Amino acid sequence: MAKTDSFFIRCTKDVGNTNTFHEKEIDLGAFVDALGKSVLRILNIAVIFSDSTGRSTLIDDGESAATQWQLTTQTQTDIVLASDKSVIASGRVAVGAQSTYSAVGGGQHLPGIVSGDFDVSPQHWSNGYLIGVDTIYLGGAASLEWVGDQYVTVILECQSETLSQSAAMALALSQQ
Repeated sequence: MAKTDSFFIRCTKDVGNTNTFHEKEIDLGAFVDALGKSVLRILNIAVIFSDSTGRSTLIDDGESAATQWQLTTQTQTDIVLASDKSVIASGRVAVGAQSTYSAVGGGQHLPGIVSGDFDVSPQHWSNGYLIGVDTIYLGGAASLEWVGDQYVTVILECQSETLSQSAAMALALSQQ
């Protein structure tokens, strides 16, 4: 298997703040060609939750909020279970108000309690995750309690590599 040096693919998706699922395509056609035997290996995933400027999103005093995301090999209409064969990775963050003190005025502040423990947003695999399809999908949803839209950014550390044509085609078919 010939491998390249690692490179990064970045994608940001506005997942709103209405409990509605949102999804964005990530085109991998420059890296994946099952007929040409090229596949993509995702080595690590870093996830950032923010507002539209990259800053922390505010919540109202006394509120709790949550955002979840998923990276899949097939388009979805909502969040799916991690046991779904199309799921590459998923995660969520839950936040809460720790006090009623408002650092920014107007009864809004940065979350005081943040937890991602119940879905650890996988960031590393020992041997990576092979992708044989030319499009993957970043989807997610955010709860109503955020002040403004919540944005999910993923940074994928990847390598291109070559498999036999039959192995690359079998991988691509298994992910559709």
